[in-house]
Parts: sequence; C-alpha cells; structure tokens
Amino acid sequence: MIDDLRMFSGKRILLLQGPIGPFFAHLAMALRGIGAEVFKVNFNAGDWFHYRHGAFHYRDTMEKWPDWFAALIRRLDIDVVLLFGDCRPIHTAIHAIAVQQALEVGVFEEGYVRPDYVTLERFGANGYSQISRQPENFQQESVSVSKRIPVGNTFWAMVWHGGWYFGMGSLGKPFFPHYRHHRPLTMRELLPWIRSAWRKLWFRWKERDIQERLTTRWNQRYFLVPLQVFNDVQVTVHADWESIEHFIETTLYSFAAHAPDDTLLVFKHHPMERGYRDYTALIGRLSEDIGVAERILYIHDQHLPTLLDHACGVVIINSTVGLSAIGHRVPTKVCGNAIYDIPGLTFQGLLDDFWAAAPAARPDHGLYQRFRDYLIAKTQLNGSFYKPLKTPGTFAGLVWNEGCMEPQAKSQPVSSTSSVADVGGAVVRHST
Repeated sequence: MIDDLRMFSGKRILLLQGPIGPFFAHLAMALRGIGAEVFKVNFNAGDWFHYRHGAFHYRDTMEKWPDWFAALIRRLDIDVVLLFGDCRPIHTAIHAIAVQQALEVGVFEEGYVRPDYVTLERFGANGYSQISRQPENFQQESVSVSKRIPVGNTFWAMVWHGGWYFGMGSLGKPFFPHYRHHRPLTMRELLPWIRSAWRKLWFRWKERDIQERLTTRWNQRYFLVPLQVFNDVQVTVHADWESIEHFIETTLYSFAAHAPDDTLLVFKHHPMERGYRDYTALIGRLSEDIGVAERILYIHDQHLPTLLDHACGVVIINSTVGLSAIGHRVPTKVCGNAIYDIPGLTFQGLLDDFWAAAPAARPDHGLYQRFRDYLIAKTQLNGSFYKPLKTPGTFAGLVWNEGCMEPQAKSQPVSSTSSVADVGGAVVRHST
C-alpha cells in the first residue's frame, strides 16, 4: 500500500478510528491535497476532540454498527477504508464487509521496526499480515531502504494526546452512550499511570545491581522472557494463551524441566504495564513450588539492547522485541503468531526443546537483514503518529516514498461550518 501515494488520488476514502491524537486529521488534509475525497466516522468524544469537523458520529449499538457501515460505504461510494488497529471490536466487525465489497483496507499500527517507524499494510497487520513466512522469498538481494530520520522521544507526546483522548472520552460518554472502548475509557486510567511512576522509582532502586550481574556473572547463561501487556491483541487474538499468567506458568515449568542447570530464567515486565499488573507474587510462588527459585529473576526497567547482547536465548509471545532479539543474533523462540517467525530466523521446534537447542539455533543474520529491509520498504513509514516529523518530503508527518508527494489537486480543507443531522442513531456532520 505504501509503494505510491498517488494511488489515493481521486479515491473516496473513509477513515475509521485512528491513533490517539490528531494524526487522522492531519492525514485527511494531506489526502485531500493529492486529490482524494475523505470522510471520517467518530465513535466517542475522544475521537471527536481530535477530528471535530466534517465527521459522521456513530452513536448506536455495536450490534447495529455493521449494517450502518455497509449502508454508509454504499451511499458514499467508498473506495478505501483506513483504520488503526484491525483487532479493535469496531474494526473486526466490519472487515469482512469491506473485503466483500472489494474495498482497499489499509491498516495502520505501531511500527514493526522501532524506533522511528509506523506500520501501514493492506488487509491486516501482525497475525493478519499478508507478508510471506517463507524464507526463500527473502533470499534475493535486499530491497533499497531510505535513510531513516530519527523521531526522538515520543513518550510524552503520546501521554499528552492520551490524556486528552481518555479525558474527553470519559466526559463525553453521555453523547456516545453505547460506545465500548477496547480499554477502559475513564478518568480512572490516570491512577495506573501515577502508580507506574512510583513503581518505576522503586524498581530502579531495588534492581540497581541486576543488570551488572546479568552482563558479567551470568553472561550468555540466562534466557530472557520479555512479557507483554495483558490485554495486547498479540496475547488475546494472535496467540493461544489464556493470559500472561498462563504463559508465565507454562514457561516456568518448561524451563525447570528442560533447561541446563547452570542457566537463569529472566522475566522482564513490559514498561507500559507497570502500573496495571505485578507478577511478583505469582512468579515467586511458582518458582518455590517447582523448586527453582534461585534460578528465576523478575526485572523491570533494565536496558533491553544490553540484556539481548548478553542473553543465551529469548522466549516471547510476539512483539517487536522478538525482531530486535533476532537482530542481536540471539536464538529466539516465538510462542505466538509473529510475522518474523520464519525458518532461519527463529527456533521452529517445541518450547521444551528450545532450552538445550538454543546454542545451535542462532539466526541467519543475512536473512534477517533482507527480511528487515523488505519489511521496512513494504510496510513501514518513517515517523510517528504522536510527534510528526517537520522535515521536507513528509506527508501527514510521515516520510513516504520519493516522487509521491506532488499534489494532484488543490487542498480541500475541512470547513469549520457544518450542519448536523441524526441518521440511524448517528450524528452526521455535513461540511458546508
């Protein structure tokens, strides 16, 4: 989908839910600048806050949403649907309809390659990606990849946009009474972030000597298990695990029964889950019950690239850390559905066999380079949803392919004047 932006010229494009922040509003203006007609559906007051004019406001139930969507795309004669997060309930409910109607479906996601990239794929992302899993498709020479422009720290920009999004979404619930977010859309979400801040300070002090121990005494003698956020779709949709707790328990039992006696198992907490979950008690209890407490560590904020450089293996469900581990030439076992779970890159056997087989399962670095370059060229855009690049040649704050930026038509800015009408449980704004 990112080969040539001119494919959008003259198209009628419908934007569904986007990333938190104004990215979809910026994208709409940029698309109009190359001759596309753009429409948008808002589902909650957080969506409205970042895209206030010229949008359809859906206010009815989830049960009626697919039929409403089908009627909308027919009435507007839509060619392309763009959305962020293909596993969100509002998006999974209409994906089959869009495909059945022969519409182009473009899925934005956080970057497969981080930092400094975001994802845009046809049809689906992650477990639904159409990227080949066959190594022979990446045996030819690497495709050309443009020089990356560093984005810088995007955390506080994301926090800023997220605060407005969740705050407005919570305050505006009476206007969207039937909407159900894939995460709690309430002001109570501030509490985990406050808890995360003091936990970060606590664990920084408590674990102040762990990284040095791992990189010296235990160098090449520990298996790293980067945990994921408990409600991440990589866990709830693209893997066969009941929960993170289930994954922890299974991994612990497998390690205890099959790993070499002189190795450690190191669970690393996901930084975005620090304020929500704490697995200290679970890991401690299971380790004691199994009899391997002295060989288990549970850590939080150590420098991940350094940990990868000194690990003898990585076990993961599916996250960008797995691709980073392969790039660091660390034997990697994937326990979910990952686009990089390819023979030659990851261990293809059972988890029980991985512990002993890891030394002979190092990734093919040439294959990794070709796969990574292909991934960047075909699915990644340099930039950030939350902190737009300001350099020349960007399109909605992202760097697209050269030669795609020439305007095909004059920009059609969204007017601030609009009329409002109720249509089938939705508030429809018609720009004038």
